[in-house]
Amino acid sequence: MQAQPAAPAPSPALTRWQSSLDAFALADRQQRPASDGVLFVGSSTIRLWSSMSQDFRQLPVLLNRGFGGSTMRDCNALVRELVIQYKPRHVMVYAGDNDLAEGRTPDAVLRSFANFVHSVRAELPDTRISYISIKPSPLRQALLPRIRQTNTLMAGYVQTVPNARYIDIFNPMLAADGLPRPELFLADRLHLNEAGYRLWQSVIAADLSVAPATAAAQTDPNPQHASAAVGR
Repeated sequence: MQAQPAAPAPSPALTRWQSSLDAFALADRQQRPASDGVLFVGSSTIRLWSSMSQDFRQLPVLLNRGFGGSTMRDCNALVRELVIQYKPRHVMVYAGDNDLAEGRTPDAVLRSFANFVHSVRAELPDTRISYISIKPSPLRQALLPRIRQTNTLMAGYVQTVPNARYIDIFNPMLAADGLPRPELFLADRLHLNEAGYRLWQSVIAADLSVAPATAAAQTDPNPQHASAAVGR
């Protein structure tokens, strides 16, 4: 009797994030999300955005598929499970700073995002894709040069992609001295506090055609002063 070939091993990303994917699947079984919505995907900054549904309450369908600690490489590897199956009309992507923290290069982050875009557009050609720039944080201040470089690459790439946009939240989060604004962060100096999320909502809302929250933080009036290369 001929031996059966062994089943292929699951991808490292699938193994690493199986519990998060199981939680999403359970939520889907309890209430299947409608298609044609706006889907946020990415790392813990997305996952921890507990006020997202309220901040963007004008949107009829809104999905949060953030999974803490994830990378752009993970988002690309799991794009079918996280994005394509939901058939969104608009995908908002925030990922990349964990890649840099784990030692990947800006070019590697760009390749992961480009592959992510290719996968989404192959199945959902009309879906809008927005990339939210990597944020500056006090904890990862040493990474600021690589964050700027990555954001520059992402902004340049997005300009070549139809129906896509680069959203600059990097510059509004910098103080006049060019360093991250500490008042936007929790005590861990990495994740956003309420003021940080108000600022994000005010910046991102324009890309979603949603009016900014009344109490939204003011953004930097001169977004070119810290890194002129990251403009669209």
